[in-house]
Amino acid sequence: MDENLTIQTYTKKERNLYLTGMFGQNMIYNIVTTGLYFYFQNVICLPAVALGWIFAIARVWDAVNDPMMGSIVDRTKTKWGKCRPYLIFSPAVICVITCVAFLNGNYATAKTSGNNTAMILIVTWAALSYILWGMSYTAGDVPLWGIISRISESEKDRASLISLSRIIASIGAAVVVVSIVAISQAANGAFGLNQNAQKGFIVVGIAMTIVASLLFECAGLGTKERVPNSEEKKTMLESFALMWKCVPFRRILISGILRAPLQLMMMVVMTLFSYYYCEGDLSKAFTDPYKLLTIAIIGGCYFIGQFVAMVICPKLMTKFNVKTLYNLTGLAAIPTALLFVVFLIAPTELTKMVWIIVDGVLLLVSGAGFGAVNVCQSVMIADCIDYEEYHTGFRPDGIFFSGQSFITKFSAGIASIISAYVYNAVGYTDVNIDAMNKALNAGASFATDYTDYSKAMWFLLTIPPAIGMAISIIPTLKYEIDRKSHEKMLAELIKRHSESE
Repeated sequence: MDENLTIQTYTKKERNLYLTGMFGQNMIYNIVTTGLYFYFQNVICLPAVALGWIFAIARVWDAVNDPMMGSIVDRTKTKWGKCRPYLIFSPAVICVITCVAFLNGNYATAKTSGNNTAMILIVTWAALSYILWGMSYTAGDVPLWGIISRISESEKDRASLISLSRIIASIGAAVVVVSIVAISQAANGAFGLNQNAQKGFIVVGIAMTIVASLLFECAGLGTKERVPNSEEKKTMLESFALMWKCVPFRRILISGILRAPLQLMMMVVMTLFSYYYCEGDLSKAFTDPYKLLTIAIIGGCYFIGQFVAMVICPKLMTKFNVKTLYNLTGLAAIPTALLFVVFLIAPTELTKMVWIIVDGVLLLVSGAGFGAVNVCQSVMIADCIDYEEYHTGFRPDGIFFSGQSFITKFSAGIASIISAYVYNAVGYTDVNIDAMNKALNAGASFATDYTDYSKAMWFLLTIPPAIGMAISIIPTLKYEIDRKSHEKMLAELIKRHSESE
């Protein structure tokens, strides 16, 4: 690379404000994907199949909506840039719609009383609020990731920021995944309400959403776009076509879709934690040291595995091709599948410390694979943006990073359908969940008295995700961009940018 060329990149303050926004944005994402899903399924007790199709339809529409948003971003030209306007104005809209999604009736109560009108309204409200949430979230998510390739021309700085973003995103998830359910259930007790009553979830969900939205706002207010815009503009149809025509990007898309069942882990984990380890009330972990230690080991090992992988990935990328690291993540299928084998060996005894430690070790390795996938995928998408600009002169920041959202949301839709029919097959739905909650509150044991339910949860948490991890590397075995070719492309692009100024 020509040493006389000036490489533009972000400041430390800018990086920190961006990461603050990323933290808040991922808090919101997990308030919905974990907290709201748990709320719909286990608190207001929507029918399993209805819930599955609500999430599936909304997510598939979101998946289609993402490239549309990416095209809109790439056609935007303002004094703030093409990504920042959406980061400045979308958090407030997302905040309002997220809060509204929690304001719903109780399906189990309506069904027990035979109120068919209320049942229809509850399901309709859940569907509309969730679909609207997905559309508003897309308006912030696509530019949030797309701006990474616009605030720096340095490959090293981009990889570093992507790695830090993934770490911060996981921390945001960790803050929410356990706390929204546990604090909500604790709040129910503080209000003097029955276990799993709604008020605690409404109050805590709204409060956390407001805080998260304020943090999200920092990403728009604290960043600056430096990479020049492409003069060429593409229609939405041309944008969709471009995503498929770029061969290395197409491989990433197909790989991500094959990995779709991995989304089941986030959808099932809180229900499993709450019922299998805490008898339906995760707030017990606050008062029972053994339950707290259990959750810390099981959940902590998975997140530690992610963090370690996300920290070391940028360093490994200086020595190995990203493609190599990405394809090695397929090995994480082995420990993930072994988790179900452990369940089959001791289905009612996994609360014993010996099995907790075994599961913790397996989750540590499985989490490392998940963390590495997230970092490598984002870096590879950023590389594909350079690849496309190098070959065609058009820089598709919004379009290609919308592909990352496309993968996540389309995958979540597929996972929703899988979980819906597995849960429905074992009877884990609407009034049955309500009856189970009451039985557990009266002293029943989930692990021993509801073995069909626990088996379904452990299956969803392990076997489909393991299969997805294993087959997802097939398309990327022949991924075209290696470290040497990308360095050559980036040097040429920096030269072009400097000449165009």
